[in-house]
Amino acid sequence: MAKLTKKAKVWAEKLDGDKLYTIDEALKTIKEFATSKFDETIEIAMNLGVDPRHADQMVRGMVSLPAGTGKDMKVAVFARGDKAEAALAAGADKVGAEDLMDDMQAGNLNYDRVIATPDMMGVVGRLGKVLGPKGLMPNPKLGTVTMDVAEAVKVAKAGQVEFRVEKMGIIHSGVGKQSFSDADLRKNIDAFIDAVIKSKPAGSKGKYVRRVAISSSMGPGLKIDLADVAGA
Repeated sequence: MAKLTKKAKVWAEKLDGDKLYTIDEALKTIKEFATSKFDETIEIAMNLGVDPRHADQMVRGMVSLPAGTGKDMKVAVFARGDKAEAALAAGADKVGAEDLMDDMQAGNLNYDRVIATPDMMGVVGRLGKVLGPKGLMPNPKLGTVTMDVAEAVKVAKAGQVEFRVEKMGIIHSGVGKQSFSDADLRKNIDAFIDAVIKSKPAGSKGKYVRRVAISSSMGPGLKIDLADVAGA
């Protein structure tokens, strides 16, 4: 058995692994244990009653976090002409067409969001094997294939995050930083949970939200009492 780190020993001594916390209790406790020298990300994990191997049980969407993410989102945009200029004016980090495609094929993929105008999808499509595995492929259902690239850039920069269920039926995402106020973190968590619940697929049977946990980047995960999760 692997030895526990000093931090893990402290957590084991002070925390009850079986306790169910309210969201507010969890946030207060997480901050007490978030002692790293950097501003830790507060993360949420939701275990859902879905099997994403079936198309009618896929859960995916976008949500704008009211208090933002606390992260500088890097955004790339495929566009030409006036749309390219609008994307740059809105704050896009990189804008281009074939030149941007070549850059990404060369391995320059340090972006959090990739947006494209519909007419650019012929170019973007060649990057399927590169962008797909990273979850960066523009998608009209997520608002990342759009003529209004300026608005798409603005909402991405303002704190819009994407969520997508993984193989084991789990969705996880950052919902802010340790330095955020508890009130702002609570707003973000409520918005994220609400978006996931509203994205319940037709193929989901039985209980949809099965477990919820909140943690910091380097801290322990705390189980949330579903009675405190609106709509669960």
